Amino acid sequence: MLDEQAKKTMLRKIPHGLYICGVKDGEELNGFTASWVMQASFEPPLVVNCVKNDSISHEMIKKSGVFAISFLEDGQKDLAAKFFKRKRRVGNKFDDVEFYEGAATGCPIIKDSLGYIECQVIDAVAKGDHTVFVGQVIAAGIHREGNPLLLESTGWQYGG
Repeated sequence: MLDEQAKKTMLRKIPHGLYICGVKDGEELNGFTASWVMQASFEPPLVVNCVKNDSISHEMIKKSGVFAISFLEDGQKDLAAKFFKRKRRVGNKFDDVEFYEGAATGCPIIKDSLGYIECQVIDAVAKGDHTVFVGQVIAAGIHREGNPLLLESTGWQYGG
Protein backbone atom coordinates (compact mmCIF):
# COMPACT_ATOMS: atom_id res chain seq x y z
CA MET A 1 0.00 0.00 0.00
CA LEU A 2 1.27 3.47 -0.90
CA ASP A 3 2.25 5.67 2.03
CA GLU A 4 0.79 8.99 0.81
CA GLN A 5 2.83 11.18 3.16
CA ALA A 6 6.10 9.43 2.28
CA LYS A 7 5.27 9.73 -1.44
CA LYS A 8 4.55 13.45 -1.13
CA THR A 9 7.66 14.11 0.97
CA MET A 10 10.01 12.23 -1.34
CA LEU A 11 8.60 13.60 -4.61
CA ARG A 12 9.00 17.13 -3.24
CA LYS A 13 12.72 16.42 -2.76
CA ILE A 14 13.28 16.23 -6.52
CA PRO A 15 15.12 19.47 -7.38
CA HIS A 16 13.54 21.80 -9.95
CA GLY A 17 14.44 25.06 -11.58
CA LEU A 18 11.79 27.70 -12.21
CA TYR A 19 11.27 29.00 -15.73
CA ILE A 20 8.77 31.03 -17.68
CA CYS A 21 7.36 29.05 -20.57
CA GLY A 22 6.17 31.37 -23.33
CA VAL A 23 3.55 30.11 -25.77
CA LYS A 24 1.89 31.49 -28.86
CA ASP A 25 -1.10 30.46 -30.94
CA GLY A 26 -1.76 32.84 -33.81
CA GLU A 27 -1.74 36.32 -32.28
CA GLU A 28 -2.48 35.09 -28.76
CA LEU A 29 0.45 35.03 -26.31
CA ASN A 30 0.64 33.50 -22.86
CA GLY A 31 3.20 32.39 -20.35
CA PHE A 32 3.32 30.25 -17.24
CA THR A 33 5.78 29.32 -14.53
CA ALA A 34 7.20 25.90 -15.34
CA SER A 35 9.16 23.71 -12.96
CA TRP A 36 8.93 20.25 -14.53
CA VAL A 37 11.50 20.92 -17.28
CA MET A 38 14.68 18.94 -18.03
CA GLN A 39 17.12 18.07 -20.77
CA ALA A 40 16.40 14.68 -22.32
CA SER A 41 18.95 14.25 -25.15
CA PHE A 42 22.21 15.71 -26.45
CA GLU A 43 21.71 14.80 -30.11
CA PRO A 44 19.30 16.01 -31.16
CA PRO A 45 19.03 18.54 -28.30
CA LEU A 46 15.75 17.68 -26.57
CA VAL A 47 13.98 18.95 -23.47
CA VAL A 48 10.82 17.75 -21.78
CA ASN A 49 8.29 20.23 -20.49
CA CYS A 50 5.38 18.92 -18.41
CA VAL A 51 2.25 21.07 -18.74
CA LYS A 52 -1.04 20.86 -16.80
CA ASN A 53 -3.72 19.41 -19.07
CA ASP A 54 -6.50 21.85 -18.17
CA SER A 55 -4.50 25.02 -18.89
CA ILE A 56 -4.87 27.48 -21.76
CA SER A 57 -1.13 27.14 -22.41
CA HIS A 58 -1.48 23.36 -22.85
CA GLU A 59 -4.00 23.92 -25.65
CA MET A 60 -1.80 26.61 -27.21
CA ILE A 61 1.22 24.27 -27.29
CA LYS A 62 -0.90 21.46 -28.77
CA LYS A 63 -2.15 23.79 -31.54
CA SER A 64 1.08 25.64 -32.35
CA GLY A 65 3.63 22.90 -31.68
CA VAL A 66 6.14 25.37 -30.18
CA PHE A 67 7.20 26.87 -26.86
CA ALA A 68 10.05 28.96 -25.43
CA ILE A 69 11.68 28.61 -22.02
CA SER A 70 13.09 31.74 -20.33
CA PHE A 71 15.58 30.85 -17.58
CA LEU A 72 14.98 32.90 -14.43
CA GLU A 73 17.78 34.13 -12.17
CA ASP A 74 18.01 33.47 -8.47
CA GLY A 75 16.10 36.36 -6.88
CA GLN A 76 13.37 36.57 -9.55
CA LYS A 77 10.78 34.91 -7.31
CA ASP A 78 8.30 37.78 -7.85
CA LEU A 79 8.46 37.32 -11.61
CA ALA A 80 7.90 33.58 -11.23
CA ALA A 81 4.91 34.27 -8.94
CA LYS A 82 3.33 36.59 -11.51
CA PHE A 83 3.22 33.77 -14.07
CA PHE A 84 1.79 31.18 -11.65
CA LYS A 85 -1.62 32.83 -11.91
CA ARG A 86 -4.05 31.53 -14.50
CA LYS A 87 -4.71 33.71 -17.55
CA ARG A 88 -8.45 33.14 -17.13
CA ARG A 89 -8.19 35.00 -13.79
CA VAL A 90 -5.57 37.70 -14.40
CA GLY A 91 -5.63 38.41 -18.15
CA ASN A 92 -2.42 39.38 -19.96
CA LYS A 93 0.51 38.42 -17.74
CA PHE A 94 2.93 40.27 -20.04
CA ASP A 95 1.31 43.70 -19.45
CA ASP A 96 4.22 45.03 -17.36
CA VAL A 97 6.93 42.53 -18.34
CA GLU A 98 9.44 43.33 -21.06
CA PHE A 99 9.60 40.55 -23.62
CA TYR A 100 10.23 39.92 -27.28
CA GLU A 101 9.00 37.25 -29.64
CA GLY A 102 11.56 34.57 -30.48
CA ALA A 103 12.79 34.53 -34.06
CA ALA A 104 12.33 30.76 -34.43
CA THR A 105 8.93 30.25 -32.76
CA GLY A 106 7.34 33.66 -32.20
CA CYS A 107 6.85 32.69 -28.55
CA PRO A 108 7.40 35.36 -25.87
CA ILE A 109 10.85 35.45 -24.26
CA ILE A 110 11.46 37.43 -21.05
CA LYS A 111 14.09 40.15 -21.63
CA ASP A 112 15.15 40.19 -17.98
CA SER A 113 16.12 36.50 -17.88
CA LEU A 114 19.41 34.63 -18.00
CA GLY A 115 18.58 33.42 -21.49
CA TYR A 116 16.23 31.17 -23.38
CA ILE A 117 15.65 28.17 -25.57
CA GLU A 118 13.00 27.88 -28.28
CA CYS A 119 11.54 24.45 -28.98
CA GLN A 120 9.58 22.62 -31.66
CA VAL A 121 7.36 19.90 -30.19
CA ILE A 122 8.30 16.53 -31.68
CA ASP A 123 6.30 14.27 -29.37
CA ALA A 124 3.86 14.33 -26.48
CA VAL A 125 2.88 11.82 -23.83
CA ALA A 126 -0.50 12.50 -22.23
CA LYS A 127 -0.72 10.61 -18.93
CA GLY A 128 -2.17 11.74 -15.61
CA ASP A 129 -2.95 15.43 -15.11
CA HIS A 130 0.08 16.75 -17.10
CA THR A 131 1.28 16.19 -20.66
CA VAL A 132 4.97 15.61 -21.26
CA PHE A 133 5.87 17.67 -24.33
CA VAL A 134 9.17 16.67 -25.92
CA GLY A 135 10.69 19.69 -27.60
CA GLN A 136 13.66 19.88 -29.93
CA VAL A 137 15.76 22.97 -29.20
CA ILE A 138 15.81 24.99 -32.44
CA ALA A 139 17.18 28.29 -31.07
CA ALA A 140 18.90 29.51 -27.91
CA GLY A 141 20.41 32.69 -26.53
CA ILE A 142 22.19 34.09 -23.49
CA HIS A 143 21.17 37.44 -21.98
CA ARG A 144 23.60 37.43 -19.02
CA GLU A 145 25.44 35.22 -16.56
CA GLY A 146 23.90 34.29 -13.21
CA ASN A 147 22.60 31.51 -11.01
CA PRO A 148 19.24 29.91 -11.86
CA LEU A 149 16.15 30.30 -9.69
CA LEU A 150 15.37 27.03 -7.92
CA LEU A 151 11.99 26.02 -6.56
CA GLU A 152 13.59 25.02 -3.26
CA SER A 153 14.92 28.56 -2.69
CA THR A 154 11.42 30.09 -2.91
CA GLY A 155 9.86 28.10 -0.08
CA TRP A 156 7.11 27.02 -2.50
CA GLN A 157 6.17 23.43 -3.17
CA TYR A 158 4.95 21.99 -6.45
CA GLY A 159 4.89 18.24 -6.49
CA GLY A 160 4.06 15.25 -4.42
